[in-house]
Amino acid sequence: MRPFQTIKTLFVSMVLAAALLAASRLATAADSPVGTYVSKAANGKPEITMKIEQWAPGKAKLTYHIQAAGNMVLTIVSSLDGKDAPVLINGKPTGETMAITLIDKLHSSTVVKMNGKVFGNSKGTFSPDFKTLTVENDFSSAGGGTHQAGKSTELWTRQ
Repeated sequence: MRPFQTIKTLFVSMVLAAALLAASRLATAADSPVGTYVSKAANGKPEITMKIEQWAPGKAKLTYHIQAAGNMVLTIVSSLDGKDAPVLINGKPTGETMAITLIDKLHSSTVVKMNGKVFGNSKGTFSPDFKTLTVENDFSSAGGGTHQAGKSTELWTRQ
């Protein structure tokens, strides 16, 4: 049994990664997404913390800390060119991948797969000042039991 099967927010985290990776090539935090963002649970407490850092030219790294799962760490490194990138949990492969495409400075799209089978898409949009990130998710299935099928919208706030 994978440790993230009971974490509904993992789905959101991975989809948000797509949007955050989209603009991570930019050098400064004031006009780029590089930094730390928080998605809050219904009770207002931080549920997931996401750190975006530039990995290298044409690549970005996202690191999520999921507190509800004993501070599980989810990591994605993407080339931002629509190629599959593995999703790691606590440094181990999960069978899940994300193919992130950079559309422009504020927008990205992502295809999420489990063991090579597509089960979801997302669109990410940063506010012009990079203070918020809105992600629209559309998942056709639960993707191995780790996500909820259907449409959802998530809001991330820069810290």
